[in-house]
Amino acid sequence: MSTNVLSLVFAIAGLLFSQLTVANHGNSANTPEYDYAVVDQVKTLTRIVTVPVSREECWEQPVTHYQPPAHTGSHSYTPTIVGGIIGAVVGNQFGSGSGRDLATIAGTTLGASVGRDYTTRRAYTPGSSYTTNERRCRIVNEQQQEERADGYLVSYSYNGRHYETRTPNHPGDRIKVRVDVIAVE
Repeated sequence: MSTNVLSLVFAIAGLLFSQLTVANHGNSANTPEYDYAVVDQVKTLTRIVTVPVSREECWEQPVTHYQPPAHTGSHSYTPTIVGGIIGAVVGNQFGSGSGRDLATIAGTTLGASVGRDYTTRRAYTPGSSYTTNERRCRIVNEQQQEERADGYLVSYSYNGRHYETRTPNHPGDRIKVRVDVIAVE
């Protein structure tokens, strides 16, 4: 008998469950329905934003180029030797004994140095320079204000009533709406 009672309990439970499923199947309150409404007007909402802008700025700039002096003389040691001899003769005219020897050496050294300097000055021509215009450019970063779309204010009609909403994208000529029907008791 306990088997029959258990079978009867399962049969009643199955019947009740099937009735609840059929009753809830017809009820759309748990699942929303969607439809399309006609768009009456769309107004673009804007805002001002600051954006970085880079641009290239160029100009012509005068630039002076320098050329080093050119060596035009020979590599002759003659002026240095002649300067040393003249310096020795002049130095020998001063002093006496070992003082004369020192004056001769000093005259030789000083005369050779003067002769070398004379050769160096005459062997080189002064450097030259010339100026050209060169194009120079740089990148300039600035801030610029722009007006950008920040969404859309949409006016639409559904079942003879007018509504308004804000959307991030332009809806076109119709907009998808959720339709809720709830019974009032």
